[in-house]
Amino acid sequence: MTVDSVTIALVGSGGAGAMTAGQMLLDAAANVGWYGLMSRSTGPQIRGGEAAALVRLSPTPVHGPGDRFDIIIAFDWQNVERFAAELPLSDKSVIITDPSQGEVPAVLAASGARQMELPIKELAGRIPGGRVNMVGLGAVAAVIGLPRAGIDAVIQKALGKKGEAAIQASNAGIDAGAKEAAGWNLGLELAAPSKQDGAVRWNISGNEAAGLGALKGGVKFCAAYPITPATEILEWLAPNLAKTGGKLVQAEDELASIAMCLGASFSGVPSITATAGPGLSLMTECIGLGVASETPVVIVDVQRGGPSTGIPTKSEQSDLNIAVYGLHGDAPHLVVGPTSIGDCLFTTQWAVHLAEALQTVAIVLSDQAMGQSRAIVDKPADAPYKANRLLAADLGGESKYLRYANTESGISPAAIPGMPGGEHTADGLEHAENALPSSQASDHQKQLDKRLRKLTSYDYGDAWADIEGEGEIAVVTWGSATGPSREAVRRLEAAGTKARLVAIRLISPVQPAKLAAALDGVTKVLVVEQTHGAQFHKFLRGHYDLPGEVSVFSRPGPLPIRAREVHETLLSLI
Repeated sequence: MTVDSVTIALVGSGGAGAMTAGQMLLDAAANVGWYGLMSRSTGPQIRGGEAAALVRLSPTPVHGPGDRFDIIIAFDWQNVERFAAELPLSDKSVIITDPSQGEVPAVLAASGARQMELPIKELAGRIPGGRVNMVGLGAVAAVIGLPRAGIDAVIQKALGKKGEAAIQASNAGIDAGAKEAAGWNLGLELAAPSKQDGAVRWNISGNEAAGLGALKGGVKFCAAYPITPATEILEWLAPNLAKTGGKLVQAEDELASIAMCLGASFSGVPSITATAGPGLSLMTECIGLGVASETPVVIVDVQRGGPSTGIPTKSEQSDLNIAVYGLHGDAPHLVVGPTSIGDCLFTTQWAVHLAEALQTVAIVLSDQAMGQSRAIVDKPADAPYKANRLLAADLGGESKYLRYANTESGISPAAIPGMPGGEHTADGLEHAENALPSSQASDHQKQLDKRLRKLTSYDYGDAWADIEGEGEIAVVTWGSATGPSREAVRRLEAAGTKARLVAIRLISPVQPAKLAAALDGVTKVLVVEQTHGAQFHKFLRGHYDLPGEVSVFSRPGPLPIRAREVHETLLSLI
C-alpha cells in the first residue's frame, strides 16, 4: 500500500540541523520526480531556539500544507511547545522520538499518535563526524520509500566542497537511520512519481521567484533594507542583477530605499524594492510621491504577522488595508498578489510591466508562507511582460513639453533627464499639465481624474485572476490562501459537488464587471483569507456586489490555512 501525500515535520532546537535535513529531503524528492513543499517554523530570535522544517511530498503538484502531519521526527524537544499548535496530529500520525531526549511532550502525545523510538543521538555518536540530522533523514527516507539515489546526489552536491570525510559521515548517518527504521512498516510509503519525460521542474522559493520575475520584467536597479521575511529577495538579486548590468544598493533604511528607487526610475531605470509591513509603513509618503509624480516603481511586500514588529517569522495577509488604502490623499495605484510560490515570478514580472506602462507604483503582496517556503514546481511558462514606458519624442519643436498632458488614456509621454526639450519641474506638489505647481481646483481635478483614468481604463486581460471550475458555490480568495482553497474545491468536486475557485491577482484597481462574470450563476460564496479582521472580505464588500449567501473563513497567522478546514466549511454550506 502507498499513500498519495505525506507530510513530515523535522523539529529540533537551532543547530540541530532540522532545516538542513528538511532541505535535503525536499531536494532528494525533486531528484526522484516527486513534487513538494517545504515551509519552516522558527522563533523570532537570531540564533538558537525552536525550529522546524515542514515538508509535504506527493507524486502530484502540492498546493499547500497537509491536513495533519503524518510523521514528526524530533532531534530534541526543546521549546517545541512554542509551535506545537502548528503541528496538528491524529491517531494515524507517527512520532519518531529519541529516548535520550526525554518523553514526548504531552501536548503532542495527547493526539494518540504512534510513538517509535529511534536512538538518534547514540547512532550519530558512533560515527566519526556523525550528525543527528543525517540519522533522522535516513529514517524518514526509509519510512516513505525515498530511493537512496535521490539522497546520494543531494549529499554530493551539498557536501562536495567539505571533503570526502564529510560525505562519508553523512552517508553513514543516513545508512544508520535507514537500517533502524527499515522494519517498521508504518504504511507511509509514498506512491511512485508519475512519469513525465522531458518535464522540467524547479526547486524554488517565493522570494527567489519574485527576484527572477523582477529581472524578467526588466528591472535594473534595486535599493532595499534587509527585513524578515523579504531579505532573500535582496540576497538573490544582488549577484543576479549584476549579471544583467544592474545595480543593488543596501540602503540605510526603508525611507532611503524607496527614495533611491524613485530617483533611479525618474532617470529611466526600472526599479524595485522589497520589504515587509513595517518597512511599507515607512515608505508611504514616498509611495504617494511616486503616484503624484507618475514615477513607476515596484514594491514587493512579503507580509508577516503584525501590527508593529509583530511576528517577523510567521505569515499573515494583514497588510492588505495599508497596501490599498494607506496613502494620504486620493492616490490610486496598483496592488497585485501572487497566488502561489511559482506565481511570485509571473506576478512580479507583470507588476514591473504594469508599473512602467501606467507610470505608477505597483505593490506586490507576497507573504512569508510563499516567500520563505520552497516548492518543487513545473517550470513556469514564459510571459511576454516587459518594462515599456511611454517616452516623449520630437521635443525639439516650438511646442512646450507637457509632462502631465491630459491624454485620453491618462498616460503622458515621459521625458528622461537630459532629453533635449524635456525640461520640466519635478516635485511632489500638485501641478498643471506643464508640471508647474498649481493649487487651482481645475488642475487638481484634472490630474486626479487623469491618474485614476489610466488605471481604470487599462485592459489587464485575463491575468487579473485565476478562475477554475463551475457550479453554484464559489471560493473567492487571494495570495497564499489560494493553494488550500484550490485543494478544497477539488475535494468537493471529487465527491460530486461542482464548485468554482476565483483567486484574485489584481487587487487594485478593482474589476467589478470581470468578477460579476466569473460569479455568474453562483448562489453561495466563501471568502477565504488569513487575517483577524476579515480585511479581504470587507474589501470585496466595499467594491463588489457578491451574489447570494456570503460566508467567511478568516483567521490570523501564524497557523496556516489547511485544505481540510476550507473543505469542511464548504460542506457546511451545502
